[in-house]
Amino acid sequence: MQDPFEKFADWFDEALKKEDMAEAMSIATVDKMGKPSIRMVLLKDHGPDGFTFYTNLSSRKGEEIKNNPNVAFCFHWKSLARQIRIEGNVNSVSDEEADIYFSSRPRDSQIGAWASKQSQSMEGRLEFEARILKYTTRFGLGTIPRPDFWSGFRLNPKRIEFWQDRKFRLHDRNVYKRNDIGGWVTETLYP
Repeated sequence: MQDPFEKFADWFDEALKKEDMAEAMSIATVDKMGKPSIRMVLLKDHGPDGFTFYTNLSSRKGEEIKNNPNVAFCFHWKSLARQIRIEGNVNSVSDEEADIYFSSRPRDSQIGAWASKQSQSMEGRLEFEARILKYTTRFGLGTIPRPDFWSGFRLNPKRIEFWQDRKFRLHDRNVYKRNDIGGWVTETLYP
C-alpha cells in the first residue's frame, strides 16, 4: 500500500483543484471533563512530520490541547466523495516556524490575531472593532510581531483513515495505524 503521507498529498492536491477551501478541516478536542468539542481550522502544512495548523493559544481549542494533546482531524471533500480522518497527538511548532508563518499572513490577519480575544465573551462588534483600531494604530506601517499567545500545533498521526464513496454504500475504507517501531500497519474496514 502507498505511504499514508504520499496518499494524503495526492488526495489533497486533487482536492485543491476541485474544492473551495480544500485545506478546511474539522478538529476535535476534549475538555477537562472529557466532553468533546469540534470546529473548523485550516491546514497550513503537511508531510512526514505531521499536519500543522495555527491558533490563539488562549482559545478554547488551545486550552483543551494544553490539557489533552490527543486530537482528531477530518477532511471532507464533497466534490471528490472522499474523507480523511487523522488521529494522534499534537506538539507545538517552534517559535521560529510560527514567526515565519505569521509574517507570511496578510497584514489584516496579523492585526486580527492581536485584536481577537478568541473564545472570550465580548460586549458587541464595536468592542472588537475598537481593538482592531488600537492594534492598527500601535503597529502603524511597521512590522507586526507574532503575539506570544499565538502559535501553531503539529499533529503526529497515529491513525489515518482514507474513505472513498462507492455506489450502493459499498465504500472503500483503508486505515493506516502506527506500529511500535514507527512504521505503518494497514487494514481495510467494512463500510
